[in-house]
Amino acid sequence: MIKELISVNCPMGCRLHVEMEGKQILSITGNSCPRGKAYAEQECIRPERILTTTVRIQNGTHRVLPVITDKAIPLDQIMEAMEEARKISLEAPVKEGDVIVSNILGTDANLIASRSMDKIS
Repeated sequence: MIKELISVNCPMGCRLHVEMEGKQILSITGNSCPRGKAYAEQECIRPERILTTTVRIQNGTHRVLPVITDKAIPLDQIMEAMEEARKISLEAPVKEGDVIVSNILGTDANLIASRSMDKIS
């Protein structure tokens, strides 16, 4: 099987062709730098994404707080991580960068506040 990808790891946006047999990569072509090859390997074997979502916050200037993982988590765990985020309800104030959930789902990624939220008076 041949998978076609576009590298997102550098501005070149190389068109990559990955020849696979089952879950094994046989060859990668089309990359103009090592980052493209590394992207293709990771994307074909175990893709990862940064999770961005919101969590509920009480007594804040808004009803929800934007959060983000501080590193990518496996794509097959994104929906489970979203379910965990839906259960969260914080109390304002919160500062940008505060860790909301440490080591979410055992991924070594932390869910952190991506903005500050003051408490309403």
